[in-house]
Amino acid sequence: MLSLTRLLNSALTLQPPQRAVTAALALQQMRTKTKVVEKPQPGAGQQFRRIVHFPEEYTVAPLKITHLAGRDPVSGRMVAKGIGGGIKQQYRWVKWVRDGPGEGAPQEELVVEILHDGCRTAKVALVAVGDELKYILATENMKAGDVLKTSRVIPRIPVRPNEGDAYPLGALPVGTRIHCLEKNPGQQCHLIHAAGTFGTILRKFDDKVVVQLPSKREFAFDRICMATVGRLSNPEHNKEHVGSAQRMREMGNRPRSGLWKRKEGKHGRKIRRLPPMTTIAPPPSPKQEAIQLTLDL
Repeated sequence: MLSLTRLLNSALTLQPPQRAVTAALALQQMRTKTKVVEKPQPGAGQQFRRIVHFPEEYTVAPLKITHLAGRDPVSGRMVAKGIGGGIKQQYRWVKWVRDGPGEGAPQEELVVEILHDGCRTAKVALVAVGDELKYILATENMKAGDVLKTSRVIPRIPVRPNEGDAYPLGALPVGTRIHCLEKNPGQQCHLIHAAGTFGTILRKFDDKVVVQLPSKREFAFDRICMATVGRLSNPEHNKEHVGSAQRMREMGNRPRSGLWKRKEGKHGRKIRRLPPMTTIAPPPSPKQEAIQLTLDL
């Protein structure tokens, strides 16, 4: 009987297995463990709207798109708010380099078709050059069948260009409207792309050409920087009436309902405490005139 009692006491005081203790400690650590995610900051040329899958070689076929809806593609965290929804768009790869012969007659390009690209504000033009097809930004009055000229020659006398022609800044007369401007010679034409915008050539000095951008700021560029003549298409883009919340959704913008309160915030109705009581003081007594004494004392 005594041995049975000792056996029962030893069984009740057994320690739990080591594996169970380790699992419990690991579970307790996981409950308080946090994952550090590097969340990018919006800006720096990233919109977090879409990812365009570019092939290795240039093509005029519409490219596939992955919509991000304001999320970081790596971590999946929300970075840019106010983005979501939208109609499925087809991205057309615009060839930003307008390259032409460095001597002799300019190169001629035929406009085949004017298309609407949902991923940009201005329209695009399908252009044929020899046996090659490419997309460029369409100007305001460009239509199918127009013949464009491209050249890198800077003559002694400025040329008389038409809409859509591409020449160096030094070859264009003062007062010409331009778009798709190179920032530095040999780079892509990445200035002045928005619908209805244009830059103006103001003056020339030395080897520089002063251009007024759509922001009304003036910059001096190298005279061999390429630019396209004319104003960009779709000038009524900034005057387009949205009209409904569904239209905003189709444009890829999420609704902003629930973010504004009438009685709070910067633009809300202010409810402030009344100022304390003010006692009305009597009017000041008239100022007495100073007495001038004429007797010398």
